[in-house]
Amino acid sequence: MSCARALAACCLWRLRTGALQPLSAYGRRISVRFCSSGMTLDNINREAVDRIIRVDHAGEYGANRIYAGQMAVLGRTSIGPVIQKMWDQEKDHLKKFNELMVAFRVRPTVLMPFWNVVGFALGAGTALLGKEGAMACTVAVEESIAHHYNNQIRTLMEKEPEKYEELLQVIKKFRDEELEHHDIGLEHDAELAPAYVVLKSVIQAGCKVAIYLSERL
Repeated sequence: MSCARALAACCLWRLRTGALQPLSAYGRRISVRFCSSGMTLDNINREAVDRIIRVDHAGEYGANRIYAGQMAVLGRTSIGPVIQKMWDQEKDHLKKFNELMVAFRVRPTVLMPFWNVVGFALGAGTALLGKEGAMACTVAVEESIAHHYNNQIRTLMEKEPEKYEELLQVIKKFRDEELEHHDIGLEHDAELAPAYVVLKSVIQAGCKVAIYLSERL
């Protein structure tokens, strides 16, 4: 048996027994113990969980690229530390979904290279409008993500919520942090951005398209 197959077999055994936490591809323990509530590869709705993890991974990746673009433009200004703090939280979100992708053997969306470029361009482009433009982007994106997470929470609550308890906890925690970012954006003059209402509407329309495509491709 190859090393890769041996690692996969070990990970699957750990998931099924619930005795230990699943391992990432790098052999690190994953902090969320999904098996404690019976969420294993065998008894979950694989289609629903695959879509949730895939699209959330893509969304957190896109958010990271947006903040990277903002920092490239505004990193040395007074708003830089505020953006960096939000970005650090997004890095934690992405790390968690990277781990879940491995644990539940979910493939990433094929659009990752596209979101890499578009996310950075959106972050940098709105940052060129000044801190208000960057914060307007943050408000629009984080509001969209929070709404998306709320939809996922409702979906899982309708599918034996006790079975998805830990996944629900992760999504709720990240939803709350996205709402914090949304409020930070408003506190830092997002609504003073040029054509704020139009800018917000266009960004949120793009977010809806990104969510739809990332769930399916």
